[in-house]
Amino acid sequence: MCLLALIAEDPSYGYEMVNKLEDRGLALVSEGSIYPLLSRLQKAGYIEGYFVESVGGPPRKYYRILADGRDRLDRWALEWNKVSEGVGEILKGGQRA
Repeated sequence: MCLLALIAEDPSYGYEMVNKLEDRGLALVSEGSIYPLLSRLQKAGYIEGYFVESVGGPPRKYYRILADGRDRLDRWALEWNKVSEGVGEILKGGQRA
């Protein structure tokens, strides 16, 4: 979900996504761990990859979100908000009305 949200903000390549995740407090993610996830997101039709020439190096594979990916991200965000609200209530010791 986090990778898809980052890609929705701006097309990115793998190493760039790792840095963006680290900048937002998710430093536990390594570059090697996101490529299988990117592959699954691409196979599911949520993102597509494309190559961009880079100065002084090999082309980089960027990923951009597709319409199905935006729909999926919206559904995941709703689910996440429900879960996080429930966890928040539990941690506060409250009960849902």
